[in-house]
Amino acid sequence: MPDRNTTLPAATAKFIFVTGGVTSSLGKGIISASLAKLLQARGFRVTIQKFDPYINIDPGTLNPYEHGECYVTDDGAETDLDLGHYERFLNTPTSQANNVTTGRIYDTVIRREREGAFLGKTVQVVPHITDEIKRRMLLLGQDNRFDVVITEIGGCIGDIESLPFVEAVRQLRWELPPNDSLVIHLTLLPYLKAAGELKTKPTQHSVRDLREAGLQPDILVCRSEYPIPPDMRRKIALFCNVKINSVIESLDADSIYSVPLLMLKEQLDERVIKKLKLTGGAVHPDLEAWKDFLGRLKNPTEEVTIALVGKYVELPDAYKSINEAFVHAGAHNECKVTVRSIQSDHINPDNIAQLLHGVDGVLVAPGFGERGFEGKIEAVRYVRENQIPFFGICLGMQVAVVEYGRHVLNLPGANSTEMDAQTPNPVIAMMEEQKNITQKGGTMRLGAYDCELRKGSKAAKAYARNHISERHRHRYEFNNAYLEQYEAAGMVASGRNPETGLVEVIELANHPWFVAGQFHPELKSTVQNPHPLFVRFVKAAIQHRKV
Repeated sequence: MPDRNTTLPAATAKFIFVTGGVTSSLGKGIISASLAKLLQARGFRVTIQKFDPYINIDPGTLNPYEHGECYVTDDGAETDLDLGHYERFLNTPTSQANNVTTGRIYDTVIRREREGAFLGKTVQVVPHITDEIKRRMLLLGQDNRFDVVITEIGGCIGDIESLPFVEAVRQLRWELPPNDSLVIHLTLLPYLKAAGELKTKPTQHSVRDLREAGLQPDILVCRSEYPIPPDMRRKIALFCNVKINSVIESLDADSIYSVPLLMLKEQLDERVIKKLKLTGGAVHPDLEAWKDFLGRLKNPTEEVTIALVGKYVELPDAYKSINEAFVHAGAHNECKVTVRSIQSDHINPDNIAQLLHGVDGVLVAPGFGERGFEGKIEAVRYVRENQIPFFGICLGMQVAVVEYGRHVLNLPGANSTEMDAQTPNPVIAMMEEQKNITQKGGTMRLGAYDCELRKGSKAAKAYARNHISERHRHRYEFNNAYLEQYEAAGMVASGRNPETGLVEVIELANHPWFVAGQFHPELKSTVQNPHPLFVRFVKAAIQHRKV
């Protein structure tokens, strides 16, 4: 019998598996992205993938209150919001292969069983489900595309849903060559105020559960509110069976973008390089651009307040990419951007002036459904009439079109057919190819599409070019039957898809900054490349504040 499984597809990369214990939301995604950034800064080619234990095929049909925002990739994958962190840190696009759910794994295996692929065998979690998990874990490590693949396992050790993923990692660690994989376990050191000390027992129990599942962590990253004393590090190392220099302190940070530097100080990247025997990288990571970004982020010379009008504002993760895009654009402009979240349900003609008092710009956020739609209409009307910088995204663009139709073109009952199927003036209507679709998951207009910008327009000036590509996630579009009326009344279609003629960007020429896009520009904003529309919007807000 061979020592290793020779049936696995050949992989040329090294593999890092990141697990979590004690509680969720400890920051596995940020630790994974920070480690990836440090390795990338040394010259290694790195990618990150997320394995989610829920049974949905993807998060596309999940309410944002359930799981935060749904992040969309260039190839049209609806994915976990952690992929946004991966792209923002690494400045490299992800794809369908970077996010896999339990639902997708089971769907693949069951489809293969229906095709007769298992030759009459009983289909079981082991080996069939775990084999499919392993196959997907190795995909990004093939064809010499990457030197290192970091795999984040969603959920916590001990969760029933996560067990097949943990078992797959256990098997892979046995099957891969020595020094080709390692496990980083992220855990919590809670501080008990009454006792006045950090407690290690939750970490010990978490590692014990991991070891019972067959995995011994190589490195422990310990989240803590306070520094970990040396004697406590020794205790953790002793009882968790790791080297003392593999106990990494992860203190709460003032910004997620500070975490790579904190991990650098803790020498996390050095431990990984030594354990994986990685060669060919730089002796020290080149983080000058990153430090420059942090310097501008933490030392602003300007300050603006932007109102974010949406229907899921109670959960910050529902608009995670938008908030991070403001961080990037703010740093670019050396400006602190304070985002004031406003629930669109609460907006009406009587309180809109009070709710938007003192803001320097208004962004109307994406969303689905009629709840809060009329509140967004009031917000757009107010900023249009009062010359306040406005930025609309996806539904935000549709709201701007409906508002203009009602109050400038005086079209009776102007609306989107999503909100009113019987509207006499459907200025926003369902795309023709969407009308016969009954399945909701993965059937919208998804992924990257081209757009031609009108020369001299606000959008073209912001991008400094006329041809762009942006990511989409929607079913409804500007109704081109009304385009001539709108342009005659001053709302210009400054961006259109070159193949279909669909309107991608609208703007008002006689307004300081009134621009809206059918796409999601926030999804492409990174530390290294802040999105130009956000950069220009923040600049317009700065100018408005000075008036």
